[in-house]
Amino acid sequence: MFYWFMKNLVAGPILRTVFRPWITGLDNIPQTGGVILASNHLSVIDSVILPLMIDRRIFFLAKSDYFTGRGFKNWAIKHFLLGTGMLPIDRSGGKASEASLNTGLAVLARGEVLGIYPEGTRSPDGKMYRGRTGVARMILEGHVPVVPVAMVDTEKVMPIGSKLPKVRRIGIVFGEPLDFTRFEGMESDRFILRSVTDEIMYRLSRISGQEYVDVYASSVKEKLGSR
Repeated sequence: MFYWFMKNLVAGPILRTVFRPWITGLDNIPQTGGVILASNHLSVIDSVILPLMIDRRIFFLAKSDYFTGRGFKNWAIKHFLLGTGMLPIDRSGGKASEASLNTGLAVLARGEVLGIYPEGTRSPDGKMYRGRTGVARMILEGHVPVVPVAMVDTEKVMPIGSKLPKVRRIGIVFGEPLDFTRFEGMESDRFILRSVTDEIMYRLSRISGQEYVDVYASSVKEKLGSR
């Protein structure tokens, strides 16, 4: 109910009026059944804009830190995130990573839409970086198609470090669904997982127009932080 209220009566109409998003390929999202939307990640507002612009409800895996703060402000943030489809996960690695995978697979098993950022973090400079293979595992274990999604110019609306968004037009491109059923049963093969992930990133780079860099975005952020 909260999700419907925010999408249709509050946040949705406001964001459509302010940012006037143009959208192409919306019909590439299957109307029913589990599916993964694999998106580039340019800004913190990607996770707000994308769910409000599609008909089906989308679930994102969000780091658990967002849900653990105290006080009224953090309470409000927690319930807003939960109400808009964010699911808390532990990103500390090991068993936590496996738990994150299972959480995502549970969403897909219910026949719902799961949003994933294969790069694992926001791009520090607008370029596209190497994808993490977790998305490939979910695709192969969940037996679902994946739709590549390109967010356009959201980094210009709210760059990393900014607290308030700027008013300008943004776009969303939904690419044609990718079918990886040819790799069914090979989800334990790390070379297959890398191949699937790289194909997704290649398609994302094509529809977004971003320059692709074959290193992890997190590594680039670490280097920038050490300067």
